Amino acid sequence: MLARVAMKPFVIPLLVTSLSVLSTFESQGQETAGISPEQLEFFENRIRPVLVRECYECHSAESGKTRGGLRLDTRDGLMLGGESGPSVVPGHPEDSPFWDAVTYNGWEMPPRGRLPDDVLADFKRWIEMGLRDPRVRESITVESKVDLESGREHWAFQKPREQELPEVQHTQWPKSDVDVHVLAKLEGKGLQPALDADAATLLRRLSFDLTGLPPTPDEVQSFLRATARDRDAAIESKVDELLDSPRFGERWGRHWMDVARYAESCGNSTNNTYPHAWRYRDYVIDSFNADTPYDRFIAEQVAGDLLPVKTDEQWQRNLIATGFLAIGTKNLVERNPRQVQADIVDEQIDTVTKAFLGLTVACARCHDHKLDPIPTTDYYAMAGIFQSTDTYYGTAEGITNRNASDLLQLPIADDVAAGRVYSTDEIEDLNERMRDLRSQMAEAVRDRENPSQQQTVIRLRAQVALIQGVLSEIDDDGTPRTLAMGVQESDSCQDAAVLVRGEVETPAQRVPRGFVQVLPHSADFSIPADSSGRIELVQWMTSTENPLTARVMVNRIWLHLFGEGLVSTPNNWGMTGQAPSHPELLDHLAIEFARDWSVKSMIRTLVLSRTYQMSSRMNETNYEVDPDNRLLWRASPRQLDAESMRDAVLAIGGGLNLERPVGSPIARYGNNRIGRTLDASLLDGLNDRRSVYLPIVRDAVPRSLALFDFADPSLSNAKRDVSNVPTQALYLMNDEFVLQNAEGLGRRLLKEHKNVRDSVSAAFLATYGRPATDSEIRSCVNFFQEFMGPARSKSNRFVQTQQLAMTAFCQALIASAEFRCLN
Repeated sequence: MLARVAMKPFVIPLLVTSLSVLSTFESQGQETAGISPEQLEFFENRIRPVLVRECYECHSAESGKTRGGLRLDTRDGLMLGGESGPSVVPGHPEDSPFWDAVTYNGWEMPPRGRLPDDVLADFKRWIEMGLRDPRVRESITVESKVDLESGREHWAFQKPREQELPEVQHTQWPKSDVDVHVLAKLEGKGLQPALDADAATLLRRLSFDLTGLPPTPDEVQSFLRATARDRDAAIESKVDELLDSPRFGERWGRHWMDVARYAESCGNSTNNTYPHAWRYRDYVIDSFNADTPYDRFIAEQVAGDLLPVKTDEQWQRNLIATGFLAIGTKNLVERNPRQVQADIVDEQIDTVTKAFLGLTVACARCHDHKLDPIPTTDYYAMAGIFQSTDTYYGTAEGITNRNASDLLQLPIADDVAAGRVYSTDEIEDLNERMRDLRSQMAEAVRDRENPSQQQTVIRLRAQVALIQGVLSEIDDDGTPRTLAMGVQESDSCQDAAVLVRGEVETPAQRVPRGFVQVLPHSADFSIPADSSGRIELVQWMTSTENPLTARVMVNRIWLHLFGEGLVSTPNNWGMTGQAPSHPELLDHLAIEFARDWSVKSMIRTLVLSRTYQMSSRMNETNYEVDPDNRLLWRASPRQLDAESMRDAVLAIGGGLNLERPVGSPIARYGNNRIGRTLDASLLDGLNDRRSVYLPIVRDAVPRSLALFDFADPSLSNAKRDVSNVPTQALYLMNDEFVLQNAEGLGRRLLKEHKNVRDSVSAAFLATYGRPATDSEIRSCVNFFQEFMGPARSKSNRFVQTQQLAMTAFCQALIASAEFRCLN
């Protein structure tokens, strides 16, 4: 079945159809080729005076105003149009919005009164004669000085090559090709790899890396018994179990959401909500659980609306996937719609090229890239692709939102309503309120000369818009409609114009839609005139000839398993990016990955390597040669990230609810402005859920995540910062969330074990994933004896003191460095 058109609501275009014009400076008083003396006289005597008198005040460079994004002081301005697209179709007044406006057919321009019939007849004649207009501009062409041939010599722009495995001396050590490459580097520097990690340490590492959760005490004991019998078989079995767990998608989906700058609000000064962003979150989690091939994963996010489908389920999934292009930041207060579109396109280019290619193409928006061989014309070749794409991101219209957008209607209704359900009475109240507001507005409009009434009209319009926003997202019975953020192919696909210094008011030459030329295979692709080019963009990125896509993703996977990528600048593979520590290994893995694009298979290969399974034991001799462990002579200790910290506290406290919640609190909050503070009530019902399901509002991330280096959701994040600051320790010492879970663990220990020694042993298994040593048990028993003091057994005071002591003990374990560290 062919790809279908989304059921999208009718929407008056908010953005101009194209930014492409041919020139930048007006030639005053010169007769243009093709205009006869009679036509020039007609324009100067009958058209220009009317335009100057009636239109320039609001639509000219001289006045500094371009109401509706429309300039009428040049022929190009008329042709380009404004918010509603091109204004004039030469030769066809009946198809020209400008003609509709001056004849008061839908629009009423000029607003102070309809033009006389004889003037209208002149304008009609002018359009019919082909819009003969001497107000032309001299062409400007932006030329590039980038040396592409020289740029192609950069290692990252050359196709990966498989090479012979290097020879190693310690032939018994490697378990896989990965280990051979690593060992060869170590032996070349005279270094010895660390010993294998003990079973308990390895299990904790695997559990957190693959699912983001700690192993349970039962899992630890079972794994210890299994590895005692056959270590390799036990590890393989556990890895397969963890990869098949639904928790895998929640963990690795969150890694991708960092790259995709996932958030549920638009950020910037208004920070309006994205009530339907959660659908993209669930799509990503499901994709990783299903091990969707990475090339397909790319295609669904960039061009899902254009892919062939056989069922409504596939169609819905694909539409939701394109939310990747819609969930970025938006400047809703910007007055110029062309600037809005340019900024949306820029954000899309930046995210796509960083996420999939590891390139900072957006740096070429205003000029040739200062560091990489990417000319500004390449930027605008890609800009044409996204300018030919309509982005639907929602947000409620209002005083602070001049750039509201509709959403896509999905074909399958939700089983359980994700947003707020309205009763019949509530809907009637909303309609009654809107009728009342419109009545007040009509009265205020009659007194439009009164400045105070003008402010009243603005306020009333904003209130009406909010109610309309609510009603537009619910059915007649009050059930929330199934809507999604995403994109669709524009009705008109056009090439973009280069913008001089990135300014929307100074366009230069158009450039054909295309890709980054420094990648040699770019010349193999062309974009049809009637296509945005997103399908071709996907094909170009996932081509086996593309030197970056597979490498970039393999490097991301490596980073999350080893703490640092083979390339330590995962979002920058250009000239200033770091060279790979193991280039042959990187190429080998990229070639293997591109055979089936399976993320799970690649993860399995890496975690079953001996390199991954090494201990983190320090070796002073190795450290002197390689202090940053770039050669991988041991496992690098890592801090747990924010989500793993919070989820682990919940898990050991016994309160973790693994059920996926329906929707998000932001969906129930609705289409509205949210500001910079996250209301605590928005977390109601989610305090026991995994952190991936907490609402992520730009500039208002939940404190339990923000304190522990959560990714900035306004940017594409390749890897997170790592800090160790006093506020983190204070949180672990004083926050109610930590205290409640420490108390929950302590209560369970007292209930399940008869003496302190057994409780201490169980506590170490729960928090550290390992048995306690004899000295640790003795030390902890002494702590309890000192804490309890003279309290008598079985007295009320004894029971209370015992519970208090156990809570303090459990909290100390949670706040410890070992709990936060992954060895």
